[in-house]
Amino acid sequence: MRIDELTQFEMIDKEDISDIRSEGYILRHKKSGARICVISNDDDNKVFFVGFRTTPWDETGAPHIIEHTVLCGSEKFPVKDPFVELVKGSLNTFLNAITYPDKTLYPIGSCNDQDFRNLMDVYLDAVFHPNITKNKEIFMQEGWHYELESEDAPLSINGIVYNEMKGAYSSPETVLHRQIVKSLFPDNSYSNDSGGNPEIIPSLSYEEYIEFYKKYYHPSNSYIYLYGNMDVPEILEWMDKEYLSEFDYLEVDSDIPDQEGFTQVKDVQLDYSISEDDSTENKTYLSYNRVVGSSLDKMLYIAFDIIDYALISSPGAPVKQALIDAGIGDEIYGSFDGGTKQMIFSVIAKNANDCDKERFIQIIEDTFREQIEKGILKDSLMAGLNSYEFKFREADFGAFPKGLLYGIQCMDSWLFDDLKPFIHLQCLETFAELKRLIQTDYYEQLIQKYFLDNTHGSTVVVTPNPGKNNREEKQLEQKLADYKASLSKEEIDRLIEDTKALKIFQETPSTEEELRKLPMLSREDLKREANPYSNIEEDINGIKVIRHDVESTGIHYISLIFDVDDIKEEDIEYFGIFSALLGYIDTENYSYSELSNAINIYSGGIYTSPSIYTDMRNDGEIIIKYELRIKVLNDNLSQAMMLADEIMRKSKFEDIKRITEIIAQSKSRLQMILSSSGNIIAAMRSLASSSKYALYQEKIRGIACYRTMCRLEKELKENPQQVIDRFKALYRQIFAQNRLTVSYTGNQDMYQKAAPVLGEYLGKLKPVSEIGEKPVFEFRKCNEGFTDGSQIQYVARTGDFKKAGFEYTGALRVLRCILSYEYLWLNVRVLGGAYGCDGSAIRSGETYFTSYRDPNLEKTNEVYDRIPQYLREFNPDERDMTKYIIGTFSSMDTPLNPDANGA
Repeated sequence: MRIDELTQFEMIDKEDISDIRSEGYILRHKKSGARICVISNDDDNKVFFVGFRTTPWDETGAPHIIEHTVLCGSEKFPVKDPFVELVKGSLNTFLNAITYPDKTLYPIGSCNDQDFRNLMDVYLDAVFHPNITKNKEIFMQEGWHYELESEDAPLSINGIVYNEMKGAYSSPETVLHRQIVKSLFPDNSYSNDSGGNPEIIPSLSYEEYIEFYKKYYHPSNSYIYLYGNMDVPEILEWMDKEYLSEFDYLEVDSDIPDQEGFTQVKDVQLDYSISEDDSTENKTYLSYNRVVGSSLDKMLYIAFDIIDYALISSPGAPVKQALIDAGIGDEIYGSFDGGTKQMIFSVIAKNANDCDKERFIQIIEDTFREQIEKGILKDSLMAGLNSYEFKFREADFGAFPKGLLYGIQCMDSWLFDDLKPFIHLQCLETFAELKRLIQTDYYEQLIQKYFLDNTHGSTVVVTPNPGKNNREEKQLEQKLADYKASLSKEEIDRLIEDTKALKIFQETPSTEEELRKLPMLSREDLKREANPYSNIEEDINGIKVIRHDVESTGIHYISLIFDVDDIKEEDIEYFGIFSALLGYIDTENYSYSELSNAINIYSGGIYTSPSIYTDMRNDGEIIIKYELRIKVLNDNLSQAMMLADEIMRKSKFEDIKRITEIIAQSKSRLQMILSSSGNIIAAMRSLASSSKYALYQEKIRGIACYRTMCRLEKELKENPQQVIDRFKALYRQIFAQNRLTVSYTGNQDMYQKAAPVLGEYLGKLKPVSEIGEKPVFEFRKCNEGFTDGSQIQYVARTGDFKKAGFEYTGALRVLRCILSYEYLWLNVRVLGGAYGCDGSAIRSGETYFTSYRDPNLEKTNEVYDRIPQYLREFNPDERDMTKYIIGTFSSMDTPLNPDANGA
């Protein structure tokens, strides 16, 4: 049967989406009004999502809490946490749910047909028939609840979304972004945070939450997306029979009206918390924000990304450089959001001062006027456009199925026009037109219209406030104490009973009968053979090449891998910072801004980074490499290799001002990572007291690296030559032929074209760099804690099972699945209220347990303490063990893009 023969569906449009080698279909379910978008192609990594336009009417977080709670059991699948059961027993390539400012999506991906059908079934039943109306405890667990253990205990608030958003609101970047959107759209739903403001979440009643669900979670307000190689008519017939046909059309008012423009730009100021003993100097965020047209305008949707690159975000971009030269902020970046109905463009200065605000605005607008007058550098526009186009053609989204990212892009337009889901995937003609317009004043006119002549904008300033979170926590404690004191004995007893009832609900497992209703695969559904490696040894002028014969759709993936095992211990802390310099400082033939433009014009990127590998042949030892990676189309291979040669042989380290700027920017970015990824940072810091692998990671990416950056900022003022000499010594040490191995990914014909070019440029490297001894380390075991201004914490416990006399076995990967999605999930997330938890045992012996956005410190450590007891008593049946094994394979047996396949 063909799609257009389905009588239950109306075929609205069929489009050739040749830019991504697909056919597109737009349909409508006649009875319920559900919107359906299909992208049909030969990709076996199939993707489905069901989404709803969920416009929040306040900041209680109802859309976010519903996103969590509908995945806590449903009519057909009444298990308490089907999401986790699916993670344990599915071969999914993606499984999650996402709350946006204006929509909520429930996406899944899988390469296995039966698994894909199972996941669709569970997700559709979850959104249309959830158990949330039967069990208030689901709302209490995932959203918020009062917690009172006994009559004498303090009253507190807990809940997974509540704690997640306390963590989010501890980030100044989140506070800034939220306020930018609020300032620009005061009269429509974008003014409300769909994720929830932690101060307001506890005002959401169960009845209001159910009302929100009933209003928006109806097929008439739904967006159903299918992508990949599947029998679309058969799936749509099943979907109609099982779900959609039971609903009649309902008029759902979820439209988002346009925000009317302002007569003058708004001025907004608020604060964020830092530690009580922190200085407030150079910790303010300044932002210049404008509304810049509709997300249905496919030209503007791409053009503003190009303007961002050319004027703000690229190295040496005129607005960025003017602000840095004026001493305003140590990191300047542009932010363009094409996902809101009316798009948003921002210029942001991080680590500035409140007194800089007027100069900040003046410099931005003066630079815009200057660019209009003399014309934007055409190479910068071309570089920005080529970079965007390369990424679109390559469609490399890392671990995410590309069908999911295509679906999210569809929603950027489909949410606002039922007939236009595909406009941002039909890009090649738009690229060609935007390329032609570089020779005109098109981009200059956009700047004049949307920045200088546009009063629909705001200036948002976020200033540091020492100890703010501590004061607010104390105020909350007092507020809760006062509230408790106002309660009668009967009301207190009811809270105690509610707390006990929730704990009993959380600790009571689903019945065997309920669990068996959830579909799962069998061991026979698993592939018995791993995907083959392609490692073919070649030789180019005495340099070893490991070639990976992989079809790469016309792109050369080249990694130049230099052996640096002998890097001195005192140089390790410079090593991570060193990679932030290469490609971003002047060379003999290019200024750093010219170099950036050339890289983006002639390649898909040239990146450098240190890489640390555990040595599987020698326990406790590591292998250290410095890698320069290139992505390039065949026509530009020679130019790309010339630029790589420029970086490896002709970089200049004399520009102290530029090096100081890069270190300040790198420190600013690492500062954000330390706060947002505290679980990984804490685990590596803890492991560094006994593991060489972790010690290196900590020194090049962790707290030790941050402290080094702080020290180097001071040294660059007092003794800059000493810092420069260390970087030059590393530069001389690394780039030599005797340290080099080349990893090449592409088919044989591509390699035959690449080999002569590689030989030409790699032959220019100096033949020999003296190789010294590996450093010897002394470790010092320590327990540490680090404080910042956030409202939430990350708790890590680490160890080494090899040092305790055990060997690695693949069963430890199954153990990770068991601990992460069984024991830790129940005790740290469900009972403890943390947003996330994890545990792992690495081949080299390192072991860790972590929590993410966790309200507990002592209780989480007690959970870690009980892991041995849990494992001694662990006694799964065959079905459960099969589930854990399938979940383990799911994380290992995922499709790889050509670059990842070669790596």
